[in-house]
Amino acid sequence: MTSAPDEADASGVLNDESLDGWNKAMGLRFVRATPAEVIAEVDIGPHHRQPHGIVHGGVYASMIETVCSTGAVLHAAQRGDTCVGLENHTSFLHAVREGTLRVTAKPLTRGRRTQVWEATIVDPAGRVAATGRVRLLCLPPDAVLAGRTAGP
Repeated sequence: MTSAPDEADASGVLNDESLDGWNKAMGLRFVRATPAEVIAEVDIGPHHRQPHGIVHGGVYASMIETVCSTGAVLHAAQRGDTCVGLENHTSFLHAVREGTLRVTAKPLTRGRRTQVWEATIVDPAGRVAATGRVRLLCLPPDAVLAGRTAGP
């Protein structure tokens, strides 16, 4: 039995130790990654905190950007396209100092040209620490992005 396209979980590939970049630097690990839902976690460390000792707002915004973009790309890849973020609106609701943050993203709309995803970050007690919405542009594989072809 094969998984439906929106159920295929790519978290194992995304957590590959050989991958470098923001996810590795921030310690973000994917729990589940499908075209319909993306869940990831970050264990808070000193490098995630701002001078007041709470999680830096950029960490929340980046977590939201990452999971929303990942879901959008997984969906667009089913037709050979990719996605790039156009807008990220993140609201900080509850200060966190330590523990594991969990972010869950789901699509609000997945059109041919644009997608909008929404994400919620919760702290270890289940309190909502931040929410966000990311609007993304879908690009064909031959699109040029910052001087290079966007596709794989």
